[in-house]
Amino acid sequence: MAISSVWQILIVLILSILVMQTPHAAENDRQSAAGLIHQLKFGVLAHDVGDLWSGFHRENGVDLNIEVVLAPSLDVLGGKLRPALGGSINTNGDTSKGYFDILWQYNLSSGIFVVTGVGAAVHDGKLHSTHVGRKALGSRVLFHIPLEIGYFLTSRTTFSVYFDHVSNAYTASENEGMDTLGARLGYVF
Repeated sequence: MAISSVWQILIVLILSILVMQTPHAAENDRQSAAGLIHQLKFGVLAHDVGDLWSGFHRENGVDLNIEVVLAPSLDVLGGKLRPALGGSINTNGDTSKGYFDILWQYNLSSGIFVVTGVGAAVHDGKLHSTHVGRKALGSRVLFHIPLEIGYFLTSRTTFSVYFDHVSNAYTASENEGMDTLGARLGYVF
């Protein structure tokens, strides 16, 4: 599987952030030691699931997903608003994407949490319907809409069901859109 230059840049950025987070600070300064990262999430997602939001299925494979939720937050409607950077690499060589979102997370006292947001995604897929087995996404930059429902297994680890949708919202002549659905594990710093 070839990794495009967009993915190489995304991987270098994520690794750089992780290297900056090595534990050089004192334990009592945990929040500033965590620095820029609030949570790191890893997932396995079904690629281009049909009959959800996009309506039909063309591409195949499994997506490996990583997301870094950044620490700066803003209290909004009882939850936290935070920026996030992530990406999904398709193991079948079909469309992969990188994204930047603004996420809103609401935690219930039972340990259940809900996350939603909006952002932008950049992908390496097809723009026009020249390939029978590929989606025609119409634009290189797409809207990214995530939805996640999960549970805190411990105070630092989470398990969640994750769904996301990308499309150009009819800003281009072709807008087939794409959905993914799967599970993720997270670690809160």
